[in-house]
Amino acid sequence: MGNTDTKLHFRKAVIQLTTKTQPVEATDDLFWDQFWVDASTTAQDVFALVPAAEIRAVREESPSNLATLCYKAVERLVQGSDSGCPSERERQIVLNCTRLLTRILPYIFEDADWRGFFWSTVPGAGRAGRLDEDGGDDEARPLAESLLLAVADLLFCPDFTVQSHKKSSADTAEAVRSIDSCEYIWEAGVGFAQSPPLNYIHDVNRTELLKLLLTCFSEAMYLPPSSESKNLNPWVAFFCSTDNRHALPLFTSLLNVVCAYDPVGYGIPYNHLLFSDYREQLVEQAVQILIVTLEHEAGSATRAALQALDTTTSPAAEEEQEPIGPDNLFVNYLSRIHREEDLSFILKGLARLLNNPLVQTYLPRSNKKIQFHQELLILFWKFCDFNKKFLFFVLKSSDVLDMLVPILFYLNDARADQSRVGLIHIGVFILLLLSGERNFGVRLNKPYTLRVPMDIPVFTGTHADLLIVIFHKIITSGHQRLQPLFDCLLTVIVNISPYLKSLSMVAANKLLHLLEAFSTPWFLFSSPHNHHLVFFLLEVFNNIIQYQFDGNCNLVYAIIRKRNIFHQLANLLSDTVSIQRALQRKKKAGISRTNSTENESMEGSRPAVPAEPGTLKASLEATPGIDKITEKSQVSEDGTMVTVPNSDSPQARQQTTDDSAAAGASDTESNSERDHEVGHTESEAARSRLSSVSSTVTWSANPDWVLSWKAKLPLQTIMRLLQVLVPQVEKICIDKGLTDESEILKFLQHGTLVGLLPIPHPILIRKYQANAGTAMWFRTYMWGVIYLRNVDPPIWYDTDIRLFEIQRI
Repeated sequence: MGNTDTKLHFRKAVIQLTTKTQPVEATDDLFWDQFWVDASTTAQDVFALVPAAEIRAVREESPSNLATLCYKAVERLVQGSDSGCPSERERQIVLNCTRLLTRILPYIFEDADWRGFFWSTVPGAGRAGRLDEDGGDDEARPLAESLLLAVADLLFCPDFTVQSHKKSSADTAEAVRSIDSCEYIWEAGVGFAQSPPLNYIHDVNRTELLKLLLTCFSEAMYLPPSSESKNLNPWVAFFCSTDNRHALPLFTSLLNVVCAYDPVGYGIPYNHLLFSDYREQLVEQAVQILIVTLEHEAGSATRAALQALDTTTSPAAEEEQEPIGPDNLFVNYLSRIHREEDLSFILKGLARLLNNPLVQTYLPRSNKKIQFHQELLILFWKFCDFNKKFLFFVLKSSDVLDMLVPILFYLNDARADQSRVGLIHIGVFILLLLSGERNFGVRLNKPYTLRVPMDIPVFTGTHADLLIVIFHKIITSGHQRLQPLFDCLLTVIVNISPYLKSLSMVAANKLLHLLEAFSTPWFLFSSPHNHHLVFFLLEVFNNIIQYQFDGNCNLVYAIIRKRNIFHQLANLLSDTVSIQRALQRKKKAGISRTNSTENESMEGSRPAVPAEPGTLKASLEATPGIDKITEKSQVSEDGTMVTVPNSDSPQARQQTTDDSAAAGASDTESNSERDHEVGHTESEAARSRLSSVSSTVTWSANPDWVLSWKAKLPLQTIMRLLQVLVPQVEKICIDKGLTDESEILKFLQHGTLVGLLPIPHPILIRKYQANAGTAMWFRTYMWGVIYLRNVDPPIWYDTDIRLFEIQRI
């Protein structure tokens, strides 16, 4: 009964707030306390008892009441952080204020006039602010700063969010203020050895405070997409600055909690059905806070680099400036992690969590399956992008395959589901980043022996075979919105191709099937960019023939069997009549079923299914074309990478006349010409947003355009191989009456083309290059994931989000 009464009081207070025409004085504690003294209100209650319409009504009609409510709630949080919340009542007040602010903040952000409210100083709020040791500089601290500092303090509050080290019942306020939070890091791992005992009350309290923190940072959702790096999130910038004395222990706590989490626990079957796992909720909030705070703007890093290079400063000053790094302390700490055991802890933790949904047990659904794999992929991406030591550590051993297999699993699983198009993008971006390093290609030669439940053909081969088979599946049976990713997928295969020692017959046939599909005249002529896909595939074949011929008899055999594809490409008709005839035969279904000769046996569990009706999805920004997100590097003889100059420059165009085809292969046609075909904006937006195969309305194929790229098709190496080997294979078949593949493969295995092929072309790797376009894509994707994952309570539901659109499928 009492429970109902207190909720009634709370509801009455909300109604009073909306109906009072006169502003309520800030000193009227009796009125304001109604909002947070109740001991039984949960977060769900606050969301139910404070409806959106009423928050907006107060905002429009009684703005001073809303301002006072926010100010008073922050004031109570500051008081709680100062006192250390020694009593249960004070802890309850802190939690209630936390829930109330989490409810209200999105409605502050959605109104442009209110957005600056938390960054203004409230008269007389100095007492609520934090006083520094040296006195009253803090008089004018903005409300946002007071709020963020109070939350940071509360996250290391003994007996509230961390285990107290003292035997006495309560620490004094002085002790709380001078606490060394590095001794209270939440979990063992990076920079901390002791693992504090699990305490679910502490986990719940941390989760609520982190939810408020995430809501503070979500102001970014209410601003339209803009790739300008000037748009720093002021909440994140302050929280990750030196003003926050808990920045290091908090970063370490969040990271260690995520990487140490083991959802399987003690391995008791069905344990997740028997009791609630509060640690999972904390881990989910922690990983979301991490990816938001690690959104690094290029500006500060560039500034630090320029400072370090400034020749006017003395050498001593230079030494001081160089290690400063980014202004964002979280990015700074992440980029400086270097100890082997720390890097191993992070990699193993992320791999364990990403592999969790793949774990199969004999008892159906007996293992807990985590749902926050998209956030983990973003975190892994940020680690690889910001910390090169981590990237090299990942690629140093075959541990990278523990990341590769789950990424390929998610790609395959999501390929036909329109609501998960962002997941496909992040997976492909990660593989593009990794494929820029030689070690990645080398590691892929390890045999693939796991049997993860995937609907792919049975094959015996390596991890490279697995990657090619799944990429083929995405291209041929994914939905049409994935077409802008085709050249990204093929770029990954091009990057790894010089290192692939032996492709299986299944993977070899998949590559030839892609070439067959992409080289049909109607497909080549229906978009100004489709021929690039053929160039990529020819470059793959050239790399393998020139650098890995010995072990790749399966691919050579597949090329010989499908030699008519190459002859047709070489003899492609380019007159106007032929172009028109080809376009009239264009299939409506896209390339996915073109010449499909697939009847391999299938294994695994479920094929990917379209999204369920009613599924929500967040819209995404367009991804820039492959030429905008990669830069070319040539592998020199000693294995080092040399950046290739832009193809506009004369030295890039200057190629030896003897080997023009190989040069074309390595360049996959200069991007400068591609940019002349359609303007920059058209090229990016059209290729990214259009769902159909035809790319632009204004463009149409003509004989000059076809001849311009047909002359550069890098077919020389393959034609030479066919010229030498086809007569030999035919002779063996006739002489021995062979019809058995294995005998022909045995012959090809021991064959050689030394001295018969053109001079090997230099290996070209297209390395991922950070740019404003992908930074904007990541921001919209990340916040879209966070919006859709926070449904209990639904923090941002039905507010005026501007960063992306929420669509129902």
